[in-house]
Amino acid sequence: MATTTGVRRLNESPRADLIDRLLNCLDITRWAADIADARPFADAEAVQRAAANAAPDLTDAEIFQALAAHPRIGERPADTGRGAEFSRREQAGVSDDLAEELRAANLEYERRFGHVYLVCASGRSGEELLEILRSRLDNKPDDELRIVDSELRKIAALRLAKVIEP
Repeated sequence: MATTTGVRRLNESPRADLIDRLLNCLDITRWAADIADARPFADAEAVQRAAANAAPDLTDAEIFQALAAHPRIGERPADTGRGAEFSRREQAGVSDDLAEELRAANLEYERRFGHVYLVCASGRSGEELLEILRSRLDNKPDDELRIVDSELRKIAALRLAKVIEP
């Protein structure tokens, strides 16, 4: 696969600028730095491989930091902070009709686990996101945190693909 304009931009970006851009994909500095330090990339697949291998063992603190950059499912971010534009697009499948059910389910989840419910929402309906939330309520907290780690990485991969589009 040939190097695209987006990959070339990543390769040529100053390290600090690239890390800042990558933090919009996953707000974990160690992850972004690992990717920046893996340059140069031959193609988009190489970038995604570097992202998958970056910061392989996220700490609980890093996961909680990354979660802080995500709004509740069903709530649109009001600001322009890290990843806000991505979140708005990813949650496009959530209708206003589900707002109250999602609000109540989110609160139940947060009481149970102490953090926001996170799922890769892209391409999923609000009903599906609510069903997934409810299905995860019986998880053990440590198991749920590993699921959140996996979901963060899925979201990061999708966002990274948008960053490296030509």
